[in-house]
Amino acid sequence: MSATPERRGEDGEPSAFEQTFERGLEAMAGRIDPEASGIAGLKRLSGGASQELWRFDLIKGEAKRPVILRRAPGGDRVSETAVGLENEAALIVAAAKAGVPVPPVLYVLQPGDGLGRGFVMGFVEGETLGGRIVKGEAFAEVRPRLARQCGEIIAKIHTLDPADFPGLRRSTARGVLEQYHASYRASNWPRPVFDLAFRWLSEHCPPDPERPCLVHGDFRNGNLMFGPDGVRAVLDWELAHVGDPMEDLGWICVNSWRFGQVHKTVGGFGDLNDLFDGYEAASGARLDRAAAKWWEVLGSLKWGVMCAGMPPVFRTVDPTVERAVIARRASETEVDLMRLLAS
Repeated sequence: MSATPERRGEDGEPSAFEQTFERGLEAMAGRIDPEASGIAGLKRLSGGASQELWRFDLIKGEAKRPVILRRAPGGDRVSETAVGLENEAALIVAAAKAGVPVPPVLYVLQPGDGLGRGFVMGFVEGETLGGRIVKGEAFAEVRPRLARQCGEIIAKIHTLDPADFPGLRRSTARGVLEQYHASYRASNWPRPVFDLAFRWLSEHCPPDPERPCLVHGDFRNGNLMFGPDGVRAVLDWELAHVGDPMEDLGWICVNSWRFGQVHKTVGGFGDLNDLFDGYEAASGARLDRAAAKWWEVLGSLKWGVMCAGMPPVFRTVDPTVERAVIARRASETEVDLMRLLAS
């Protein structure tokens, strides 16, 4: 199935696509859970910038079990940089075995299902909106412990064996830097702060680690599910790859993911020492804190280059407010970079 979902009409009735899609899920219910007799409450969720997210309930007698379907856009569109949904599901299963909090994977879509590529997960109750996590009263008590929890979780992710996922791309600090420098030059829009940051990163580039590990690739506030007890699930594994473990530790510190709480280095909710202490306690490794700063600078620059690349997209294929807002944030990363390079 490769049709793009249609919007519901003004009367709120399901579109023709949704009706067909729901029938396909209904037929598949017993394969997701042998005790399920059908589904109810199908709803497209607004989250998920790169993949479709659908919520529905599995009917099990008098009970209902909420689940989430993570599906390729249109059913079959695949990003060149993503690991693929089948691999993503396998990564989540492996992460669960390593003690990483993740949603349980219940079923991976098969060609015979006729619903495209994707997988079904158990529903996890929690909050993903970064602004609520860093400021909300519901998280006030647990907030001081979140940075250490994140360090412990990242350490567990880094225990996953890359040999179990031979198709994952491999990256190095120098390679990532050159990739984004090429993207920046191709934009033909000079930004002196970006030029300064690229030069600093090139001059201070860390050596490759002796043992590259499997990194999440997008571990940050916004891709984590929180509850009053702390981190409940690590989401969005599509950018996982083999690389430098410091990448994950630097990315969560990028100011763009602090949601206004600039003084809280880790995700807007915690202290850098707590993040490192949690990682070192869980892994037994000693961290190179200078390398962590390098990856934070690179993370801010990466996000800036991505934001600066939005205007052509806005003017051509996707003239949405979201694209325009993201483009504006390139200037914010310039401020972040000046602050980092001066420290």
